[in-house]
Amino acid sequence: MSTEHDTLARANRVPLPGRAAPRPGDGLRTEADPAPCTTEWITEPGAFALLAPAWRRLTAACPSATPFQSHAWLSSWWQSYGAPGALRVLVVRSGDRLVAAAPLMRAPGPLPALVLMGGEISDFGDVLVDAAHAGPAARALAAALRRAARTALVDLRELRPGAATELLLAHWRGLVVRRPDSPCLELPARPLAELLTRLPASRAQRFRAKLRKIDALGIEATPVPAEDVPAAIRTLLALHRRQWQGRKVTPEHLRPRFRDHLVRSVTTMVRTGDAQLTAYRLDGETVAVDLTLLSQRLAGGYLYGADPALRERKADVATMLLRTASALAAEDGRETLSLLRGTEPYKSHWRPDTVVNQRLLLATRRTAPLLWLRTAHATARTQAATWLHAHRAKPPTRD
Repeated sequence: MSTEHDTLARANRVPLPGRAAPRPGDGLRTEADPAPCTTEWITEPGAFALLAPAWRRLTAACPSATPFQSHAWLSSWWQSYGAPGALRVLVVRSGDRLVAAAPLMRAPGPLPALVLMGGEISDFGDVLVDAAHAGPAARALAAALRRAARTALVDLRELRPGAATELLLAHWRGLVVRRPDSPCLELPARPLAELLTRLPASRAQRFRAKLRKIDALGIEATPVPAEDVPAAIRTLLALHRRQWQGRKVTPEHLRPRFRDHLVRSVTTMVRTGDAQLTAYRLDGETVAVDLTLLSQRLAGGYLYGADPALRERKADVATMLLRTASALAAEDGRETLSLLRGTEPYKSHWRPDTVVNQRLLLATRRTAPLLWLRTAHATARTQAATWLHAHRAKPPTRD
């Protein structure tokens, strides 16, 4: 049996058929391709870095792309979290044009698998497909992935409904397992004044009072320019540490590699309009910093840090941040203000919709055992987590 490396090498630069009539489920407009599609596996970080301009054009041509598929985010993530020799980025070209890409890597562990780059700190995963070349590009991407799936399971996680990955399924000739992944909460991309109309009158009035309190304190919100992003990220993380002091905080948010990733990626993303970092100042001091990530259809509040003293002054930080994020979401025809993964109680105050990300596991007959092992493992983990949650929720009993 050949190794995964051998399979990927044979898939390198394989010419595939050009334009064909769109199939049901493509879901995107298709134009005639000037040249047949070819595929290539990028395995060197330097080669991936050189793709930045073409990758940005592809992201702009893929309406379902989220900020977590931007080249700035992924290339920076790889610098902080990538393992040597594990990079497996699949690209599809029509002539010189990049028309599809799958930002993959070889998964750690004993089972051979290809997974999306981005890891736990990325709320959404996906491939990229140029809307103008949807049929041929998705078909070429699926064919190359199927060749790779002869020796490695393809495990694609945190896919939003309508993700570009769904275009592959019309062309997939193999086994598919679909499972629910993380729940996310979403609001329509509307200014805060319109979001308030979703609430009962009494609750909306309370939020208006909170906004008046914020304004009365004189808190000023200012976008951070790209050249000031490194210092602002450090301030954000310092405030984040302070706000969570004495409580359970996500450990990764306190690590240098996470800080370095944010500094690199957000500096570029602010410059290209794919993120906004907002500093909130009171009496000349920075009391909060918030990071909102942006794409064509979506704005997502990713991370913030706030001085605990704001609570003492009765400033509702969540309301303050939502006013800025909702204004950003409403710009440029965006559709969604995502509160990203998690169903924390403070998010539910705004009556968001719950949208569940999906996990797709793709295999061939040769890798079917890997598929069933991975699926069984995922099922066992879900059942254990459900049991643990229910066990913790039970009231204590007396002897």
